[in-house]
Amino acid sequence: MPHDLTELARVGGVLEEAHSLLESERERLQQQYGPRPYGDATAGSPMQTLHGVTYLLSAVSESLKWVALAAGYSALGLEDRAVHALRRARMEPVGFPSSADRMARPLGAGTVRALELVRDVGFFDGDIAVAIDVALAAPQATYPPADWSAYVEERQHRARLEED
Repeated sequence: MPHDLTELARVGGVLEEAHSLLESERERLQQQYGPRPYGDATAGSPMQTLHGVTYLLSAVSESLKWVALAAGYSALGLEDRAVHALRRARMEPVGFPSSADRMARPLGAGTVRALELVRDVGFFDGDIAVAIDVALAAPQATYPPADWSAYVEERQHRARLEED
């Protein structure tokens, strides 16, 4: 078996801990704001904060699913499936940590700890650690932007810098 089941178990345990922390945060925020806060859709509003933690939770859940599948397929000797699942598991989770950009500051302790766990696990492809550090350092929520034109322009500018 080419996959290190001990490593997959370690990563799975970290993701499960992050998932539990984010689930607790979602429950706390639902109690604080109500289960479906509507109205103000600005960055950092109760609606956006609850959306943000829900999206973070979903991203961690999806990553955990692929880690579990990779481990399971590997243990069963289904190597082609294990390789595919491991490739998917290593992909940067969609919306993680960018969903934190929606959330009011200061972020809850559980959210911060979950972000730190994912940052420190050292498993995912890409610059997820840098993105998490940026999300943790942000003094305020930034999404959705007040000025969409400036937001699009800034994203295009960053894309051009990354190409160079």
